[in-house]
Amino acid sequence: MTPLHASSFSVHVPTDIRFGAGKLADVGAVVAALGRRCLLVTGPSNGSVGRLLPRVLGYLKDAGVETAHFDGVIPNPTTDTIRAGADKAKAHRADVILGLGGGSSMDAAKAIAVETTHPGSCWDYLFYRDQKPTDKTLPVVAVSTTSGTGSQVTQVSVVTHTATRDKSALYNSLIFPRVAIVDPELMTSAPKHVTACTGFDAFTHAFESILHPNTNPYVQLLGWEAIWLVLNHLPTALDEPENMEARSALAWADTLAGICIAVAGVTLPHGVGMAIGGMYPHVAHGEALALNYPAFMRYTCAHAEQPFARLGRLLNPALATLNEKEAALRACDEMDGFLKRIGLWMGLKDKGIPREELPALARQSMVLPDYKNNPRLATEAEMLALLEDCYTR
Repeated sequence: MTPLHASSFSVHVPTDIRFGAGKLADVGAVVAALGRRCLLVTGPSNGSVGRLLPRVLGYLKDAGVETAHFDGVIPNPTTDTIRAGADKAKAHRADVILGLGGGSSMDAAKAIAVETTHPGSCWDYLFYRDQKPTDKTLPVVAVSTTSGTGSQVTQVSVVTHTATRDKSALYNSLIFPRVAIVDPELMTSAPKHVTACTGFDAFTHAFESILHPNTNPYVQLLGWEAIWLVLNHLPTALDEPENMEARSALAWADTLAGICIAVAGVTLPHGVGMAIGGMYPHVAHGEALALNYPAFMRYTCAHAEQPFARLGRLLNPALATLNEKEAALRACDEMDGFLKRIGLWMGLKDKGIPREELPALARQSMVLPDYKNNPRLATEAEMLALLEDCYTR
C-alpha cells in the first residue's frame, strides 16, 4: 500500500456515471442534452443488443433526438469498422455518438467520434502519434451491457489495424464518455462465457492498476474493492445469470476497475492480450488475458510480494497464516483454481494459435509499452518463454 505521506498524485475522471437498475430510461434526456442528431453505435441488430434497440430508440425519439443506427461493430473493432461508422455519422450530420453494448461498441463509438470530425483515420491519432484529437471530437455517451471492459469510464479506444493485424489504442481525455449509463439489468442476458471473460477483464484492470508504477491510494482503494467484488460475485453470476445482487456487484466492479486504469494503467498481461487480439481476432480480450495470467503470475509474484500475497489471501483466507513470500507464491495456484472455476483455464493451443508464430507474438507483445509497467521487466527471450508456458494447460 502506498503511504499517504509519500504520495503525490492527480486524478481526472470526468465522466458522469448513472448507475443502477432502470437507468437506461435516462438515455434520451442524457443524449438530448449533448446533441440532437445522434449516431447509435452497436453490434449487429440481430445479436444480443437487438432486444434493447426498441427501448433505446424509443427513449431517443421521445427526447426529440434524430437517430441513425450503425450496427457494424465487430469484436476487436478494426479501422475498417471505424471508417464505416464515421461515414455514416458524417452522412447523418451527427453531433453526438451513443455507444451501446460491450467494450467493442463503446471503443468504436469513441474512435468514430474522432474520425468523424478530423482528417484522416482514427489510426492517425493513436496515443504515440504527434497528431492529437481536438475539441472538435464529438461527445460520447456510453451504455454498457457487459461488466468488464470499463470503457464507459476511460479515455481509451482500442482499435485493430485491418491490414497489419496490429492492435493499439487512442488515448486522450477528449474521448472520455461525457455520461456512462451502467444498468445491471442490461447484463442479465449476457452469455455465460461472455460474463466470465468480461468479469475476469475487470479483475485484471484492478489488479494491474495496483501493480502499476502510477498506482496511488485512490487506485488501491477502488482496485481492491473491485477485486473483492469480482472474486465473490462472478461465480454466482455464472451459476445464476439473473441474480441482480451478483450482476450489480460486477457492474460496479467493472466501473471501479475502469476508473483505476483511467488513472493508473495496465501491465504486462494487457500488452500480451492486445497482441493476441490483434493477431488472432477470434480470441476475446478476456480469453487473451486468461491465456497468459498463470505464466504472468509466476513470473511476477516475487517482485511484488505484498499485493500478490493480499490477492492470495482474498482467494483463500487460509493463506493468512503464511508469510508474504509464501502467500504470494500460493496466489498463483489459487488463481489457477479461480480460472478453472469460471471456465477460462485454457492455453494458446486451445485457441488455435500456431506454435511457430510464438516468436512473432512475443515481439508484438512488446510493441505497446504495457510490459514496461510490470514490476518485473521482461526481455524478448523472457516474453517468448512466457508464451511457451502459456501454450498448453
